[in-house]
Amino acid sequence: MFNGKKVAVLCGGDGKEREVSLRSGRAVCDALNEAGIFNAELIDLRSMDEIDAVRDFEGVFIAMHGDWGEGGDLQAKLEAMKIPFTGSGSEASASAMNKITACELFKRANIKTPEGLTWSGDCDEVIAKLGRDIVVKPSAGGSTVGVTIIKDATPEKISEAVKLAEESYVGEVLIEKYIGGREITAAVWERGGRVEGLPLIEIVPHHGFYDYANKYTKGATEYIVPAKIDSDVAKIISDMAVKAHEVLGCSGYSRADFRLAPDGEAYILEVNTAPGMTATSLVPKAAAAVGVSMPQFVSEIMRMAK
Repeated sequence: MFNGKKVAVLCGGDGKEREVSLRSGRAVCDALNEAGIFNAELIDLRSMDEIDAVRDFEGVFIAMHGDWGEGGDLQAKLEAMKIPFTGSGSEASASAMNKITACELFKRANIKTPEGLTWSGDCDEVIAKLGRDIVVKPSAGGSTVGVTIIKDATPEKISEAVKLAEESYVGEVLIEKYIGGREITAAVWERGGRVEGLPLIEIVPHHGFYDYANKYTKGATEYIVPAKIDSDVAKIISDMAVKAHEVLGCSGYSRADFRLAPDGEAYILEVNTAPGMTATSLVPKAAAAVGVSMPQFVSEIMRMAK
């Protein structure tokens, strides 16, 4: 339990999610100060070379998204500096950020995930194993940057999508079988030593899929909280999110994204260890659905820093 007062809210970075991270950081900093428990200060951390700026603080709230800020590098540095910080540690952050690693861990734990493969340069292999409706995504990163949904795949379409994924983030490219149906997200947080699920949210973009623009453009997407799905299915998804959090070794809070297929099967897509905290973000919406305000939520997360 973190008992300090002086808190640095780290945000920004130098990656493709920089602007979203800055918005998350401002929202978190304002909420922490509004709660009146902590004295929070916003720090735009543009590179790891600037990390010494946190030495004057007692603890850190991580509002970084993607790249080194969410993928374990920053967490490892803070662990070495022995400065308490929010969210998951370096190992869990790295495992969650690498979608290929995460999917392997999910499969071993019998958490259903879409059939997929790591891009090897063979378009025929992709079509033969996954069919012609697929999703091409970078193995790292978030905010749907570099993701392409392909219907009726051809070698040309696959090659173009792989190029976009490779240009978006360094690392391997993951290709998965496309799962139709509804998009559901499940946030979890730790309270009293146990992991609890928050109300599920159904995500309904007005146009296209839930890409970067639909995520961060106000009014572009409808959010149904709690999701209007069968209670038994809702429990299955919530339990899957809790199990994924634990399998990856996450701490504090996380958010798992799912596809709910027309046949009622739920598939986990990924787990976010430092989910967005902007005005349109999903975790604050889920917390609000059970009467937990943004200042209350971030204060609880900060108290769990270690």
